[in-house]
Amino acid sequence: MNKGKHFRTIVLSDLHLGTSGCKAKEVTEFLKQYRCERLILNGDIIDGWQLKKYGNWKKKHTAFFRVVLKMMDKHDTKVIYLRGNHDDFLDQILPLVIGKQFQIRRDYILKSGDKRFYVTHGDVFDSITTNMKWLAHLGDLGYTFLLWLNKNYNKYREWRGLSYYSLSQQVKQAVKLAVNYVTDFEEKLAELAKAKNCDGIICGHIHQPAIRNIDGILYLNSGDWVETMSALVEDFDGNWSLVYYSLTDCKTEEDPEEDIDLGEDLNKEERFVLPRIAATL
Repeated sequence: MNKGKHFRTIVLSDLHLGTSGCKAKEVTEFLKQYRCERLILNGDIIDGWQLKKYGNWKKKHTAFFRVVLKMMDKHDTKVIYLRGNHDDFLDQILPLVIGKQFQIRRDYILKSGDKRFYVTHGDVFDSITTNMKWLAHLGDLGYTFLLWLNKNYNKYREWRGLSYYSLSQQVKQAVKLAVNYVTDFEEKLAELAKAKNCDGIICGHIHQPAIRNIDGILYLNSGDWVETMSALVEDFDGNWSLVYYSLTDCKTEEDPEEDIDLGEDLNKEERFVLPRIAATL
């Protein structure tokens, strides 16, 4: 990665903070190495589903928000946090605007050059998460188990001197139903952008980073920070690209893993913002 790189917009989604599979340390390092005028957190940033049952909030999860607050303070970065299905607890406080730099909302219209993009997490067209939440939670348990299996399998591969292997991605790519779902999802989101009189769509949700043209609509998906560790970035000419984080870019020192109280050791700004999010869990 190129340290000091400055973008107009950075889009992150599907961090799933509070779960064992999230790459909190990596995404925090990512933000430390880049600057942007606008940061869009496009859903599933905090995984309320797992935090309510068996997730743990650790210092490295709070460290991510500390970096975001520092970007707001030091670089005057505007932050837009869009609600996803795993952080649907935010429904209780939507819409929330704090000053001129921070807001939480359902969707967002982004102007990029001479184009308009409709920005949404993407679960709006997922009939499972919107109409059959109990089944979605069951699928979430299966995916969590797959990530656990993947983590331990890669520890074995690392011991053997082998490269990282995404077991869950291979399973999803091998299942025809999953492939059809992704295609259908992308086409529906492109139709939504047209309905909103926009030139493109920016989303997350399915953990599949992509930039492609679908019937004249530019489809952008920022991926996730559980496996792909990817982000969408916009330069100052309105050009979009995907940036991937490599494990080799991560600092070697260990980050503290203790569970913490969100009100512990926070500065003035953090005490104002973070408890309002935590209170909805």
